[in-house]
Amino acid sequence: MAVISQEKRNVAVLGASKNPERYSNQAVRLLASFDYRPIPINPAFEEIEGVRCFPKLAEIGEPVHTITIYMNAARSTPLIDEIVAANPLRIIMNPGAENEELAAAASGAGIEVVEGCTLVMLRTGLF
Repeated sequence: MAVISQEKRNVAVLGASKNPERYSNQAVRLLASFDYRPIPINPAFEEIEGVRCFPKLAEIGEPVHTITIYMNAARSTPLIDEIVAANPLRIIMNPGAENEELAAAASGAGIEVVEGCTLVMLRTGLF
């Protein structure tokens, strides 16, 4: 069995919600169940599903492998510089979170951009 580095296990959930019916909340729970370390990002909450929630990506203070985005382009566009500065290896734009401007900036910085559903990717082994 291959050993996966801790950094690869760190997944920031941008736009995470406390509402268990929201896909972003389901992603926090499903990531944890697949032995990833979800890092919820939302300035409105101190914790989500018992996990410390950070107000901004820059406050995580450690490398993040993947940022999975659960906010529309109007909300993510002002965060483009912050998202790119976090320097993840991959950004996942979940359905409804597609953002051409962010995708172009991320790709230009050498960050892989995936349009897909984190929940489906986890359940089908494509994460």
